[in-house]
Amino acid sequence: MMKRASLRIRGNVQMAGFRTFIKNVADSLNVNGFAENEKDGSVKVVCEGEEEAIKRLINSIRENSPSFVRTEEVKAAYEEYKGEFSSFERHGIDVPGEGESEMVALMRSFDKKGEVMIGILGSMNETLKGVKGDTSKMLEKQDMMLEKQDMMLEKQDETIDAIDRSKEEIVTEISSLREDLKSYMEEKFTRIEHEVEAIKAKIGMV
Repeated sequence: MMKRASLRIRGNVQMAGFRTFIKNVADSLNVNGFAENEKDGSVKVVCEGEEEAIKRLINSIRENSPSFVRTEEVKAAYEEYKGEFSSFERHGIDVPGEGESEMVALMRSFDKKGEVMIGILGSMNETLKGVKGDTSKMLEKQDMMLEKQDMMLEKQDETIDAIDRSKEEIVTEISSLREDLKSYMEEKFTRIEHEVEAIKAKIGMV
């Protein structure tokens, strides 16, 4: 069913490209009419089209307005369809100048994006701090492991040196034992020879 509706939108809705937003939505829904700024700071919309399309336009104004626009109140009054409009237009100019509306909208858009970027950069900074902290801990643990490895190698070298010293001492002791045994055996053989000669003399064999 074709309907006509008059809307009054209050809030931070002027000098922010809001009427352009309304026109774009209305065009996409095949709704005709106009949007204009009022002296009290509100925006007035008069439109005609399918009732369901007008409801979707009103819902978009309430729920999907640009982030730099703040709608506080949207009043709608339905009327009988008149077939007065053939397209949707923006009436009037912004104060103090038409071009300034889009500039303000652009600036507000940049501000909003700037806030988002600052938030993202802050989050990245915290993440990098966490990564840096984890890396420092890993490097500290690696240094501790290397120190322990160096200590183990030092102890291994000390053990090898001790084994080498013990080996030398054992060889020296064995050599000493051999010399002592040789002297002992030579002395014993000499004594036996003397005893044999003495026995031969007694029995007249010499």
